[in-house]
Amino acid sequence: MIEKHKGVYKRIGKNIRKQRKEANLTQEQLAEKSAKLDRAKISDMENGKEDFMFSTLMEIAEGLEVDVELLIKKED
Repeated sequence: MIEKHKGVYKRIGKNIRKQRKEANLTQEQLAEKSAKLDRAKISDMENGKEDFMFSTLMEIAEGLEVDVELLIKKED
């Protein structure tokens, strides 16, 4: 992961965790709803440790049933 982008990954991870908890899903349950993902990858993404492709983020958004923009946005 490129150091200068770590803040963005952490922000996205925080948003993923927030939406997952609002949906009352565990990481395992979200992984089951998202093709080609496992619990460990979701954990790494939520903790800003995973350099992921945009298509992976779209899979998570689909599993959470939210727009991908919600996972990317900065908090107001």
